[in-house]
Amino acid sequence: MKKACLLAAALCFSTPVLAQSLSEKTGLNSMMGIAPKTGDFIQSVAWSDLFEIQSSQMALSDPSLKVFASRMIADHQKTSAELKQLVSANNMATTPPASVDDTHKRKLDTLHGLHGDGFVRQYRKDQISAHEDALSLFRRYAKNGENEALKKWAGDTIPTLEEHLKMAESLPE
Repeated sequence: MKKACLLAAALCFSTPVLAQSLSEKTGLNSMMGIAPKTGDFIQSVAWSDLFEIQSSQMALSDPSLKVFASRMIADHQKTSAELKQLVSANNMATTPPASVDDTHKRKLDTLHGLHGDGFVRQYRKDQISAHEDALSLFRRYAKNGENEALKKWAGDTIPTLEEHLKMAESLPE
């Protein structure tokens, strides 16, 4: 019994250490409020930007989404360029990926198969979710990230992401 209690206590105290070593993709870091590692941050931002751009390019054909989609394309192309510049200027070993990951690919594939109101509803849902995730990622990195230049950039980008979320929430349902 005593050994079981000691083991349970050791696991409780080691969980934050273990969580920090897990990939950002597991969602555990987000649930625990832990900042992602710099490589995970760069990768997650790049995937998010690529998804925002590609899904918004699909949304341009819908008049109810055109203004929002155009803004998402422009703003996320800007953050992609800024991220690449920061990575290069700070000689970081991580290179932002040039294509989306499997999770975002599946979301894009789903959108490709939808039309009309079904597309609008799914696009709205995806935009809200993507911007909530991005805000969590950027806030955690801005607070406790490893690279000072990226921390500052993340903090400076948060107001734009908050505006994007409000805009996404006001899209037609």
